[in-house]
Amino acid sequence: MPIPEDVTGEEIDKDVRQELQSLPKTLAEDVAKNLVMVARLIDEDPEGAYGYSKVAQRLASRVAAVREAAGFAAYANQKYGEALAEFRAARRMTGNLELWPLMADCERGLGRPEKALDMAGAPEVHKLDKAGQVEMRLVAAGARRDMGQLDAAIVTLQSPELASHSVQPWTARLRYAYADALLAAGRESEAREWFAKAVEADKDGSTDASDRLAELDGVEFVDALDDEAADGGEKGESAPAEDVTEDVTEDGESARVVEDTQGGDEAQDTQGDEDTQNGGTEPREH
Repeated sequence: MPIPEDVTGEEIDKDVRQELQSLPKTLAEDVAKNLVMVARLIDEDPEGAYGYSKVAQRLASRVAAVREAAGFAAYANQKYGEALAEFRAARRMTGNLELWPLMADCERGLGRPEKALDMAGAPEVHKLDKAGQVEMRLVAAGARRDMGQLDAAIVTLQSPELASHSVQPWTARLRYAYADALLAAGRESEAREWFAKAVEADKDGSTDASDRLAELDGVEFVDALDDEAADGGEKGESAPAEDVTEDVTEDGESARVVEDTQGGDEAQDTQGDEDTQNGGTEPREH
């Protein structure tokens, strides 16, 4: 697969670069470039990242960092069986337990939530750092939900990390998962409270907590231009400018936020179409 000219291979982490020193120089450079492409594409183009990971794997399958990157790329493409095999291989090579929560989540993806719960109760979990333990808690709660055990999922998420007022990298996702579980259990008022707390912690927009909160508050986002475009498409021609103005005037200002009488908070203006109002999936992104 082609490598952009601006990719040198020097962009990789120093620990990975050290692993690649066991390879001939030219081969190490090629592997490094492919690993850079995996990292660059995995969020926006998972399929492309997967392709580069397979190239790196063919070149250096005995390098742990390569197997780990292949696992992440497969995971991003929901190839959970393949991802699990790669994560296991990387763990055997390094003895590192950081991938344990991801391995458990792969078991969920393969339809084996019971196995994920077994892993959540394994001694290895106690050897994880705080971030890893929180991640494992999210996976265990997701497994409980997979099994239809909503109350157990809620209890699983209740922890000192959830109750803490300090904001950590995992705080927004933990609060979001708790709010989502409460809502699924029909505890709407509590869910609203925790979605609001998730919004407070989600500074980089890693969740759609603000959209979920607006939905609970009965907030609707009306895009008059989209409505008019749809009407024009049905008629086969665009509506005259003056007609559009009248329609918008009758319905209210364009893109105005409409709240019901019980909405207490002002909604934040959002970008995107109606799909952004849908709830997020259970925690399966790590």
